[in-house]
Amino acid sequence: MCLDDGRVVSNFVAQALRREPMTVYGDGKQTRSFQYVSDLVEGLMRLMEGEDVGPFNLGNPSEFTMLELANAKELLGWKLEAICIFREGLPLMVSDFRQRLFGDQKDPSINTFSFV
Repeated sequence: MCLDDGRVVSNFVAQALRREPMTVYGDGKQTRSFQYVSDLVEGLMRLMEGEDVGPFNLGNPSEFTMLELANAKELLGWKLEAICIFREGLPLMVSDFRQRLFGDQKDPSINTFSFV
């Protein structure tokens, strides 16, 4: 993902790493579901290898509001228990963004942080 592509998760992660306030549009009650790219690729590969045809939903059926996303208490510990894949993928994204924003900087004070 691009650092500033306008998507909610990349915006939140980049803002949090920069220690900027989170931008929540509207009332924050709009919902989204998230999926890590490796899960989508895995689903596409299984579809291509299988015999079944028809529409398939390869997305994540769990949704939560933008306020729930912005109010998560620990980014790297990600306390949204029902979203295991999201919990595993988000730290990878944070690590990538941190490296692109700050280079090889290893600032221990930004290992975990709270959303405001």
